[in-house]
Amino acid sequence: MSKRDYYEVLGLDENASVDEIKKAYRKLARKYHPDVNKEENAEEKFKEVKEAYDTLSDPQKKANYDRFGHADPNQGFGGAGGAGDFGGFGDIFDMFFGGGRRDPNAPRQGSDLQYTMTLTFKEAAFGKDTEIEIPREETCSTCSGSGAKPGTQPETCTKCGGAGQLNIEQNTPFGRVVNRRVCDRCQGTGKMIKEKCTTCGGNGKIRKNKKISIKVPAGVDHGQQIRVAGQGEPGANGGPQGDLYVVFNVQPHEFFERDGDDVYCEMPLTFAQAALGDEIEVPTLRSKVKLKIPAGTQTGTSFRLRGKGIPNVHGRGQGDQHVKVRVITPKKLNEKQKELIREFSEQSGDEQVDEQSHNFFEKVKRAFRGE
Repeated sequence: MSKRDYYEVLGLDENASVDEIKKAYRKLARKYHPDVNKEENAEEKFKEVKEAYDTLSDPQKKANYDRFGHADPNQGFGGAGGAGDFGGFGDIFDMFFGGGRRDPNAPRQGSDLQYTMTLTFKEAAFGKDTEIEIPREETCSTCSGSGAKPGTQPETCTKCGGAGQLNIEQNTPFGRVVNRRVCDRCQGTGKMIKEKCTTCGGNGKIRKNKKISIKVPAGVDHGQQIRVAGQGEPGANGGPQGDLYVVFNVQPHEFFERDGDDVYCEMPLTFAQAALGDEIEVPTLRSKVKLKIPAGTQTGTSFRLRGKGIPNVHGRGQGDQHVKVRVITPKKLNEKQKELIREFSEQSGDEQVDEQSHNFFEKVKRAFRGE
């Protein structure tokens, strides 16, 4: 199946700015993240969005994509196809020439692990030090990873001579060719264990729950991740350990909304406060602050509190808080209040107000009657 256009995936056009690309990615990543969206194809959509963002957010990759699309000629050499893959001809080369020879006893790095951490809105804003527990493989302490019973050592496989592979000759119309296959006796390890370690059963590794200290940086956003080096699966044959990637799932806040490093909120104002002006108290992420409301403020007006937003995760300053005010119309008025409003209306030169006493359903009935 052909890939969708990256701009189409993010819902953008080719002239989209860097900020627009980031904003679209954050929105879609939050929508399709597997820990939030339980739809069947959510994970595939999340990966598609991530792949599109990784390309369009990198100036060099974006330039290549804008020029060549998915048929980037660089992909055959270090791109998505991997260096030296030759577009699928590797299998043909392997059939006729035996392929590359890999030492089964060479050190190999362990696999990476991923852990999803759920954070509150404020934990993501301010960061925290915490501890997580993950299941992972550990080198068996009894046999030191050899898989052999203490006092014994693995022996070289007699079938493959320690190569871990077997050369099988075949006669074909092109002549005799040699195919290389994994040794079925040692399963490619090049070693045989006669007396297995009773702790790990000859595997050399055991599965344990490992506690790891994590420092969550201030300012992380939903879908972002950090790498904890050397906390993945153990390597083979003395190879280095893999890494642990911690992905953050940030919960929404009931009052604040986030866009980048800025936070947004909405505050109610009475008619009197909006008309006459006032000084109101506004919650921020850290405390409460005073905000002066000028006389004649209209509903929907936005005020900015500089530096009251979220710290930039890369240490580049701090965002702002935007406060949008909404004038609340009183629902119940006594006669004295109504009289004052009538007088205000007259003094303002407004047209005479036809006061309504019908509720919503009565208005609907009147509309149906054609009144």
